Amino acid sequence: MTDQISPAAPLGTATALTVPDRPRIYLACLAAYNNGRLHGAWIDATTPDEIRAGVRVMLAASPEPEAEEWAIHDYEGFQGVSLSEYASFETVCDLADFLGEHGEIAAKLYRHFGDDLEQARAAFEDYAGAYRSAADFAEEFMREAGTEIPASLDYYIDWTALARDMALNGEIMVFQTGFDEVHVFWSR
Repeated sequence: MTDQISPAAPLGTATALTVPDRPRIYLACLAAYNNGRLHGAWIDATTPDEIRAGVRVMLAASPEPEAEEWAIHDYEGFQGVSLSEYASFETVCDLADFLGEHGEIAAKLYRHFGDDLEQARAAFEDYAGAYRSAADFAEEFMREAGTEIPASLDYYIDWTALARDMALNGEIMVFQTGFDEVHVFWSR
């Protein structure tokens, strides 16, 4: 993507589907929308000031005179997180930064904490790491804690059950992000 602000392609125009370099939002001119016309722009979620500048440019180019109002009608790159059509630009940019920094696990945490970005961010203070499985985490945790397990008993320990019990007891939170990747967080 080369332009920060790009007008929507007219209906019937073929465009290549690409993944944006950064989360972005489609801001629609409501004056045009209310008069049956599509007019808006895709704007990267960089800073609130840059989004505001993009909105001013988009509204100035509106086919409707004196266009003033806008709404978020679409978005890309937010890892499945939903945005309100009237989300603040600060919220949009903060969320884009968080998702950009942590990826898919950030989106899962954000949804887990009821779309509370501060709680999702705070969870990373208690991040235990990424593992192939929760069982791998439980085994590593027990061994690093100094728990000595006699070799004759090693094969009888059910690390999967231990990890499940730790999660059910509220000690840890486990989020799967891939076929063989889980992220473990200590619970507060």
